[in-house]
Amino acid sequence: MNEERVYRITVPTPFPVGDVHMYVIAGDRLTLVDAGVKTEEAWQLFVKQLGEVGYAPEDIEQIVITHHHPDHVGLLDYVPHAPIIGHPKADPFLRRERSFMERYVQFFQEFFTECGVDRRLFSQLSKEGGSLRYASRRGLDIMVTEGDAVPGMPGWQVIETPGHAQSHIALYREADGLLIGGDHLLVHISPNPMMEPPAEGETERPKPLLQYNESLEKMLQYDIVRSLNGHGDDATDIPALVRERLDKQRQRAERVLEMVKERPHTVFDVCQKLFPTAYERQLMLTMSETIGQLDYLEANGYVTKKQEAGRYVYEAAGVSVCG
Repeated sequence: MNEERVYRITVPTPFPVGDVHMYVIAGDRLTLVDAGVKTEEAWQLFVKQLGEVGYAPEDIEQIVITHHHPDHVGLLDYVPHAPIIGHPKADPFLRRERSFMERYVQFFQEFFTECGVDRRLFSQLSKEGGSLRYASRRGLDIMVTEGDAVPGMPGWQVIETPGHAQSHIALYREADGLLIGGDHLLVHISPNPMMEPPAEGETERPKPLLQYNESLEKMLQYDIVRSLNGHGDDATDIPALVRERLDKQRQRAERVLEMVKERPHTVFDVCQKLFPTAYERQLMLTMSETIGQLDYLEANGYVTKKQEAGRYVYEAAGVSVCG
């Protein structure tokens, strides 16, 4: 990719997804897109690979983040001189001020109660431990949204791609059809649309799986030749990948519909059946996947929900096949 003046740097992560990619773009400003995880091993490998393409960390003039997850923001603290560019919804997750974290925990305690989650699992909701030790703590300096040009990167524009994260963006260069896609168009795995609280000033919770499906279909509006991704291989045949993702989504939803047709289920009932061992260790991940499937079925008229004793119960709406 050197002829495009876009360089890939790859570092390991402690997460099941494996290695994460960063990209260095030699535009008007030397730009780093995404910032790996906060480990000494990642930092040393980053410095080494950056040196192999002729640069040092102090040469980086700005950093763009595709979204706020820890494996994409970990090394921000190591490059303190470089301003950070990203979507406004990333900022509170990066700063992690006490009021935001308290609101985060309160939202999920209330929401998971409505979902029927066993209260003994609520201790997992404190995000200050766990994966956040691999994240940095620096807020955004420049905020970008749909259609914005990227400062210092002539020819690139921002495409909002919410779903995997509310803050997710991709960077598109129309001249040659190049996309830097973050975790949106991964080839070998389907990104998990993660639950988040409503953003400041919003009252309705996001429905990330529905957003992700819309963001996938949005990709068909662009002539994307290649997507440089946050994990795994580049994506080239974008229409085929979009079709594959949407088909697999329908298949997963059909499996959940069969459960609900047998008898009414809470979200947690479904989660335990879909992830009989993983839900204990990865509550947020498994519940995000589960509520996504039920949101999809509800939005398409296959299930309805009602509240019983403070919990939502889903039941089949009499439709036999997902369309």
